[in-house]
Amino acid sequence: MLQKKAIVIGSGIAGIAIAIRLAARGYQVRILEANAWPGGKLTQIRSQGYRFDAGPSLFTLPNLVDELFELCGENPADRFRYDKLETICRYHYEDGTRIHAFQDVDAFARELDNKTSDTGKSLIAFLNRSRELYELTSPVFIFRSFHRLSTFFSKDFIRALLRLHRLFAFSSMHDVITRYFSDSRTARLFDRYATYNGSNPYIAPGTLNVIPYLEHHLGAYFPSGGMYSITESLVSLAGRMGVELHLNSAVDEIIIRENRIKGVLCSGKITEAGLVISDVDIARAYELMPGCILPAKYRKQERSTSALIFYWCMKGELPDLDLHNIFFSEDYREEFRHLFGEKTIYRDPTVYVYISCLKIPGDAPAGGQNWFVMINAPENIGQDWPQFRKEARRNILSKLNRMLGTKLEEKIVLEEILDPPATRTFRLNGIVLREPPGYHKILRVRDLHT
Repeated sequence: MLQKKAIVIGSGIAGIAIAIRLAARGYQVRILEANAWPGGKLTQIRSQGYRFDAGPSLFTLPNLVDELFELCGENPADRFRYDKLETICRYHYEDGTRIHAFQDVDAFARELDNKTSDTGKSLIAFLNRSRELYELTSPVFIFRSFHRLSTFFSKDFIRALLRLHRLFAFSSMHDVITRYFSDSRTARLFDRYATYNGSNPYIAPGTLNVIPYLEHHLGAYFPSGGMYSITESLVSLAGRMGVELHLNSAVDEIIIRENRIKGVLCSGKITEAGLVISDVDIARAYELMPGCILPAKYRKQERSTSALIFYWCMKGELPDLDLHNIFFSEDYREEFRHLFGEKTIYRDPTVYVYISCLKIPGDAPAGGQNWFVMINAPENIGQDWPQFRKEARRNILSKLNRMLGTKLEEKIVLEEILDPPATRTFRLNGIVLREPPGYHKILRVRDLHT
C-alpha cells in the first residue's frame, strides 16, 4: 500500500532515526542521501593512520539512541556501547587557570571553590535552576511538536506558561549567568553553552541556560567506538529493519499534486510514497518544492554561527589535555561582536580541541595524536575565507603555543581544513556533486617519519 511507504530525504542522524521509527511501525522506508556517505555532519575522516570524528564530538541523552534499539526489539547494550565521562571538559585560561568540569557536581563545586572567586554553592544553585528550566521546557519544546494544536492545550504547556517568569525568556543568557557568578572565568565557561546552537550568549534568551543540565545532571558520554559509531550502529539497525539507504541520490524535487505531497523526483525517476519526510535544511526543503517560497520570517532570521575546523595529525603527545578542551578568549564579548556584528573572526578566538585518541588509542599511530581544532566562525556571506583561514590558523597556533608552552607547528604532520564554504555543491554535466567535508582542503603535508 502506498500509505505504508515512506521516503526520508537525507541520512543525518535525525533522518536515520525517523526511518527506524517508521520501519518499527511497519512502513517500507527508503532513505535518499545526496552524499556518498551516511550521517550528515556526523561522519569521519581517515588519513595516514589517523581517524577523526568530523562533526559533533559531545554525546548527551544516550537514552534516545537506546530507545531506537528497544523499539526494534533489540538490547542496545549488545549493539552500541558508551561510557560516562568523569571530566566533561578541561577549561584553559590565559592566567594559567585550569578548571576541570567534573561530571560529579560536588567535585565540580570544589573545583570552582579552589580555582575561582566564585563558590561551589553558586554553582549548585545555578545548576538547580538549569534543572528547573529543563523540567519546564523539555515536555513542551523538546519532546512535543509545535505543529500540533494539542501541544498548546497540554498540561505541560499551561504549566510552562504559568511559570513564564521562571524561564528567563526576557533576559540574556549572560545576564542570568552573572546573577550567579562574578568571576569572568566562570561566566565564560557557562556563556559558552550558547555556541551549542550557534547563538550569542549576550543576546540569546536566558532560557538556553537549560543546556548545562544535559551535561551536569543527565550526563555527558563518549561512545566506545567514537562519535561516528553512532552513525554506524544506527545505519546497521536501519538495515536490519529493512530500511533501504540510497547514497549518491540527490532529490531534485518533492512532487506535489492537488496540494498534497505524493513522492519525490530523484535521478530522473519519480518515486511515490504516502509519507515524505525531509531531513535537510528548511531553506533547501523549500527549494525542492516548486511554487513554494520560504516564508519571509525565515528569510529574515539571523543565521547562527558556523565553524572553522582544523584536523591536525600530530606526532608526539602533549600533557595537560583531556578528551575535550577549551582555550578561552580573554574578551569573550568582543569575540561575539566580531562573529555576529562584523561577520569576521576575532584575533583572539576561543579554541576547542578534541582528541579522541585519548579514549580510542587506535585513532592515531603510536606516539601521535589526532587533534580536532575548532573555532566559531561567522555565517558564510562571501567573505575572503582563504584570508580568514590563514589569519585564524596563525592566531590559533600562537594562542595554543603560548598557553601550552610548546611549538605545535613542529608536531603537525598533516592538516585538513573545513570552513563554512568548504562543503560545496556544484553541477557537472547536469549531475549534482558534493565534496566530503575536509577532503578537498589538504593544505599541509609533511613526511610522517621526520
